[in-house]
Amino acid sequence: MYKNGDIVFGGVFETHITAINPELSFTAKPVKLRCGSFYFAAFQWAQTMVFAIEEINRDPVLLPNITLGYRLYDNCVNLAVAFRAATALISGVGNTFIDYNCTGTPPVLGIVGDPGSTHSIAISRMLGLFQMPLVSYYATCSCLSNRKEFPSFFRTIPSDNFQVKAMIKIIKHYGWTWVGTIASSDDYGQYAVKTFIEEVNKFGCIAFSETLSSVSTKTQLLKIVQTIKQSTAKVIVVFSSEAYFIPLAKEISQQDIRDRQWIASEAWTTSTVILSAETFRSFGGTIGIAIRRGEIPGLKEFLLQVRTDLDSNNNLINQFWEEMFNCKFQLKTISSNTSELLKSKICTGSEDIKSTQTAYTDVSELRASYNVYKAVYALAHSLHDLMFCESGKGPFENNSCADITHVQPWQLLHYLKRVNFTTQYGDRVSFDENGDALAIYDVMNWQRADDGSVKIETIGLFDESAPAGQELTLQEDKIFWNFASNIPPRSVCSESCLPGTRKAARKGEPLCCFDCVPCAEGEISNHTDSTECFKCPPDFWSNPRRYKCVLKDIEFLSYEEPLGISLTSVSLFGSCVSAAVLAVFIYYRNTPVVKANNSELSFLLLLSLILCFLCSLLFIGQPLHLTCMLRHVVFGISFVLCISCILVKTIVVIMAFKATLPDNNVMKWFGAAQQRGTVFVFTVIQAVICIIWLTVAPPLPFKNTKYQNSKMIFECNVGSITGFSCLLGYIGLLASVCFLLAFLARNLPDNFNEAKFITFSMLIFCAVWIAFIPAYVSSPGKYSDAVEIFAILASSFGLLIAIFVPKCYIILLHPEKNTKKALLGRPVPNM
Repeated sequence: MYKNGDIVFGGVFETHITAINPELSFTAKPVKLRCGSFYFAAFQWAQTMVFAIEEINRDPVLLPNITLGYRLYDNCVNLAVAFRAATALISGVGNTFIDYNCTGTPPVLGIVGDPGSTHSIAISRMLGLFQMPLVSYYATCSCLSNRKEFPSFFRTIPSDNFQVKAMIKIIKHYGWTWVGTIASSDDYGQYAVKTFIEEVNKFGCIAFSETLSSVSTKTQLLKIVQTIKQSTAKVIVVFSSEAYFIPLAKEISQQDIRDRQWIASEAWTTSTVILSAETFRSFGGTIGIAIRRGEIPGLKEFLLQVRTDLDSNNNLINQFWEEMFNCKFQLKTISSNTSELLKSKICTGSEDIKSTQTAYTDVSELRASYNVYKAVYALAHSLHDLMFCESGKGPFENNSCADITHVQPWQLLHYLKRVNFTTQYGDRVSFDENGDALAIYDVMNWQRADDGSVKIETIGLFDESAPAGQELTLQEDKIFWNFASNIPPRSVCSESCLPGTRKAARKGEPLCCFDCVPCAEGEISNHTDSTECFKCPPDFWSNPRRYKCVLKDIEFLSYEEPLGISLTSVSLFGSCVSAAVLAVFIYYRNTPVVKANNSELSFLLLLSLILCFLCSLLFIGQPLHLTCMLRHVVFGISFVLCISCILVKTIVVIMAFKATLPDNNVMKWFGAAQQRGTVFVFTVIQAVICIIWLTVAPPLPFKNTKYQNSKMIFECNVGSITGFSCLLGYIGLLASVCFLLAFLARNLPDNFNEAKFITFSMLIFCAVWIAFIPAYVSSPGKYSDAVEIFAILASSFGLLIAIFVPKCYIILLHPEKNTKKALLGRPVPNM
């Protein structure tokens, strides 16, 4: 299609969607490549360029007194044909050249096209050498943004980098991390899928990646279909043009593959060839990225005014007419064989195009056509700016301006880089430093209309220039999901690990395929899909579900728990019994039994036993700084006082026996004053040990986390092990000496030999405290305090029972034995 003008713009369109390659058998000269099925939508694109040029020619403001012409070629979806068309556009179509052909304006000043990325790459490399502007309306490969390689390339459609961003936003929005990809083998598909995979790998995984060749065999198609069936990925992204994807789409529909969510690239999102009632079972609910829809007033009427032209050099309209009405023009069929003429219906040229319903006449979704419209106007506005350059203020050498009658492509290229205007639809057209257009997309959804037909509905918008986080907007209530539940599918290799678990990668599988392992005790994960568990702080422990750290239970021997109540009761009971015995001894202090057992030491011993019983209460309750220091001090001093009294009583018994022998006055050297002094000295020694201990390293409250990880044992740290050992060792030394002396004096001839009872009491005392040491060391937490309390109470009861119960028995139950005669059977010395 062509029309002459003062300045001519070229165009390359794919008005035929397939190409029929000649058979290369090497047995005969191959015939020329023939184009296959006519593509009505692409012919609308070509007609849109014609419409835009005619509109500009009628505009009195834009390019006044300049008539634009056009020369449009079909690329037949074939690189060789596209390259030949571009070559013809910049060099002319004649076979011979003369000198004057190299002066003045070139055959074309700029080219609109090619729609294919691969074609645009090849053509741009050539056009870049001549600085010829190429404005594509459909080539989206991100590689074309390289200004060093493609200095004269521009486009009115956003780069694939932005398309990938839009897809990634949608995929992230629905939490899809397990995605399959299918891409055409051309530059468009391969560059786009490479960028897409890089972006997905930042948050998810690619389940599979398949490639569609330009001519896919049945075996290749079946292999891809089998991969789709076997994969667990519910979401499949396809970067491909219609021509590549149509065979696979048909095979998928034939095998009735459902339960998949398809994400379409802009190349086939609005394809009316793929979308049909037959394919809807498999592809219904497809979400696609579409280039921005626009409105072109008057285009519908222009398209319906098309008329045939039998000029052989302007034959695209004729081919369109034959394909539209399934007929042949007689002029064309004369050269063909007679059989073909007989089979074909003759075109009259008067057929009613208004009665047809095809992609050519449908202007409800002007997307690629709108980009063509903007591309033509971008060239026109650039030429307008060049035309109205002020002399002396031009951008070229010596501030010169270009001559509109001899304008060159490189001069137009300069202005095209700076073009900036707004269309009638309100869209701003400009190019960035890479020649890319502003990135804005419609988000589409394949749905079924109320009448049962299929339709493509706009459900959202992606605007790269929007504020961060607001680039994607979706109308969720308008989306159709081709699933029984009509809700978005889940597409993950492994379900998310809940808080309280961590991800454990499966060997040999992608990172998105993992197992969820519960966190160990004392560790937590507080967010979904945590890759590791974190240890809780020392004073905290993980809750049962392992998703948060909670303050550890503080454990100590409490007055409120059964064990604490029991020990408290026994302690108070022992102190009360000791006080009762003391009261009995005071009341019967003048009786022989009390006198014979040294009433003063007995009173002091009973007081010390009361302290021994009561000191156990310091081991119960929450440890405080004061109680931690007092518990062992009171315990140590009380028991040394107790053992000192018993030791002195034992010595008195031995000396009393010795005093009954003739000429023995030993008792005068160990009277009451010496006895009190001895008890005092023994007790002061223990007090000194306690003072030194408290000064050097006193016991302090301590939260012990070693025995039980889930609990804090609130206990008293003894501080100095040496001080604690000296305290116990001194008590043990006195008890051992007392036991030894009592044991030696147990058989002294006396009706009421107290040494026997002291021996028995010391035996109980030593046995209890010897057993206490391993039990104390091995008892965890509060039970170590319970063991120590038990040892205190057991040894105290042992002393109380062994020493005082026999005496109370005589005093209270057998008073007749409470006489000197009964006790000794002879006079006894005054003790």
